[in-house]
Amino acid sequence: MKRIFSGVQPTGNLHLGNYLGAIRNWVRLQADFDDCLFCVVDLHAITVWQEPDALRANTRETAAAMIAAGVDSARNIIFNQSQVTAHAELAWIFNCVARLGWLERMTQFKEKAGKDKARASVGLYAYPNLMAADILAYKGTHVPVGEDQKQHLELARDIAAKFNHDYGTEFFPIVEPLIFGAATRVMSLKDGAKKMSKSDPSDNSRINMTDSIDDIAKKIRKARTDPEPLPGDIKGLEDRPEAANLVGIYAALEDTTADEVLERFDGEGFGAFKPALADLAVEKLSPIQDEMRRLMDAPDHIDQVLRTGAEKAAALAAPVMAEVQELVGFLKP
Repeated sequence: MKRIFSGVQPTGNLHLGNYLGAIRNWVRLQADFDDCLFCVVDLHAITVWQEPDALRANTRETAAAMIAAGVDSARNIIFNQSQVTAHAELAWIFNCVARLGWLERMTQFKEKAGKDKARASVGLYAYPNLMAADILAYKGTHVPVGEDQKQHLELARDIAAKFNHDYGTEFFPIVEPLIFGAATRVMSLKDGAKKMSKSDPSDNSRINMTDSIDDIAKKIRKARTDPEPLPGDIKGLEDRPEAANLVGIYAALEDTTADEVLERFDGEGFGAFKPALADLAVEKLSPIQDEMRRLMDAPDHIDQVLRTGAEKAAALAAPVMAEVQELVGFLKP
């Protein structure tokens, strides 16, 4: 049986990159997979400090964004990670399976910890082991990932293989990545070499899913570009990261290719392209934003969706964890 697991952190400022790179793909996957778990990964979020009330609010906002974008809570399992104890329990077992050298090769820790890595939390360092537990607690077989998460998924595969080897079993599946096509990696509106990020200090670097119509238009208008007109094909954007980013966003929002966008705007300057992109962004995002606001005004409903999802997720994880405990040798009453 094929089973999808994917998650997104509730760290605030959910943005266009999260939508195009993850949530929109989940909506499409639910048509092809009968068994999908979509998780608000609040345990991952606390690897760096989170204000508790803000974490609760952001967890609800992230769930609301999933539902508003079209993830069907009746058909799929939507839940927050901390409600299912299997994630933390299996992560500890994987802490004892994974090797220190494997974690030391993780580039995301180096990027997030910066120069003073001694002050980073142990959780941030061991984050990939928890990610492996997220997937394997349900014997997930496929995970939609961006390019920046491929290394973590490789580690999940290594952990599954080593657990199987150490305990003489073929218990855990070797997870397969689902990597989507162009324009899933949305870059900063201020720097085409950096990924659009919640943590960027400049709010103008991203389009937040809660931005107003005016804010979306203003941010696109102020987005960094260059003075050259748009070329007729993608090769002409090889050394123009900001231009390539805006074209990629347009293509992703319209669900077309960058080449088709460039053919349409061949020779046009950004004075013409940016208003067209702003109009398209507003057209595509406004219905989702309206539904998000409606859902955020009904927190009890969101909490019930997450609670029901957690109960279903826990029921799926329970037999997996029972066998893991038996394989490891834990004595149970």
